[in-house]
Amino acid sequence: MNHMTERWFDSADGLQLYYRDYPAESPGKLPVLCLPGLTRNSRDFAHVALRLRRDRRVLCADLRGRGQSQHDPHWQNYHPGTYLGDIARLLDDAGVDRCVFFGTSLGGILTMLTAATAPHRIAAAILNDIGPEVDPVGLARIASYVGRFPPAHTWDEAVALVRATYEFALPGLTDEQWVDYARRSYTDVDGTPRLDMDPMIGEAVRSAPAAAAPDLWPVFRTLGPIPTLVLRGATSDILSSATLDRMQAEKPDLVRVEVPNRGHVPLLDEPEAVTAIDAFLGRLP
Repeated sequence: MNHMTERWFDSADGLQLYYRDYPAESPGKLPVLCLPGLTRNSRDFAHVALRLRRDRRVLCADLRGRGQSQHDPHWQNYHPGTYLGDIARLLDDAGVDRCVFFGTSLGGILTMLTAATAPHRIAAAILNDIGPEVDPVGLARIASYVGRFPPAHTWDEAVALVRATYEFALPGLTDEQWVDYARRSYTDVDGTPRLDMDPMIGEAVRSAPAAAAPDLWPVFRTLGPIPTLVLRGATSDILSSATLDRMQAEKPDLVRVEVPNRGHVPLLDEPEAVTAIDAFLGRLP
C-alpha cells in the first residue's frame, strides 16, 4: 500500500515546490505540517509521518532549494519571509486551513513566525531544538560549514562526511543509522551522491549580519494561547537550557522534554521524543 502522495505546487515567484502528503488511516483530527531544518528536507520526517498518520494527515515540506523543490536562482530569497509565503501556498494547495506545526530548527522559527503572522493557521506547535534565542556558538558552527561540504564521490565518502560533521551531536548511532542519515542528506545521481540542498543557502546564512537578527522573543510570545511542545537535545549548542527556562517562565503551560545523548538536533526516533510527541498530540483535537 502506498502511504504517501508526492505533490508539487507553484510558488508566488514561479518555482516548483514539493511536499509529501501522508493521508490519515482514520481521519478526523487536525493535520500536521512538518518543516525541516536549514539544510534538511522532508525525508527527515518520514518515520514520524508513518507513525502519526494513524489518525492525522501529515504534510512534509521541502523548502525551496532543498530536496525535490527547485533551487532559487536568486539566493537572496533564501530567508524566512519567502518561506512563510511558500508555506501558505503549500497549505492552500493541500486544502488545509489549520493544522499542528512541527518544526525542526529553522522549521521551528517558521512555526513561531506563523503564530505571529497567521495565527489562524496554527492550532498547536512542536519545536525541535529551537527557541527565540539561538546560541551564538551553534550559529557560528553552522555558518562555518553550510553550503561548503566537499563533494562526495562515493556513498562511503558521503557517509563519512555526515558522520564527521554530526557525530558529536548524535553519539552512539550505528553504522546502519549513519548510512540512513546520509541517504536523507544526499540524492543519488547516476550512482554519485549529491548533497540535497542548494549550496547558495550557505551564502544567504553568511550574508545575514548577526547584528540585524530580529528579537524573536515577541514572536515567541504569540504562541501564548497555542499548545506548544519543545524538544531539546540535552547537549544542544543551539537551544540552551537557560533559553528553555526563560521560554517556560514566559509560557508556563509549555511542555518541555530533554532528549538525552543528543545535541542539535534530536532525530525524533528517540524513545523520549516519541513518547513526548505522541502524548502531546494525544491531547489535541
